Amino acid sequence: MDYLTNFPLWVALFTIGFAQFIKVPLQYLATKRFDWSLLTSTGGMPSSHSGAVTALSTAIALEEGVGSPLFAISAIFGIIVMFDATGVRRHAGEQATVLNRLVTDFNKLVEEMKTWPKKEEQEKRKELKELLGHQPIEVFFGGLLGIILTLIIHAILY
Repeated sequence: MDYLTNFPLWVALFTIGFAQFIKVPLQYLATKRFDWSLLTSTGGMPSSHSGAVTALSTAIALEEGVGSPLFAISAIFGIIVMFDATGVRRHAGEQATVLNRLVTDFNKLVEEMKTWPKKEEQEKRKELKELLGHQPIEVFFGGLLGIILTLIIHAILY
């Protein structure tokens, strides 16, 4: 039952949920349209991955101190996650954008060459996931969110 009182675990999980939730109103401000699929999607502002790992590291720093091995592990883990979010995953998203364009262009070509009565099937086709990674600013604000939420929740609870 120790996991029920594990502050670093719960604040990291809370930060993931909060970051995913806050994407909906932020997207609404930008597009004037609610997109509830953002609650479970990857990518976008703020990065829930960055928020989670900075919340975890901040909570461990508060409970164990910055000199503890647990803080060192969580800090390195956080750096790797945040680097990956802006590097490998971001580039995979850019590749998905190019592939989606190629697929769209190919489909237009096929339709122009002959009439193809399978448009419903094409519409059902899921496009490759383009929002895999994050812009550096999204990672920054996700990390900042994790630190701020952890400090606020720690101050309330302790």
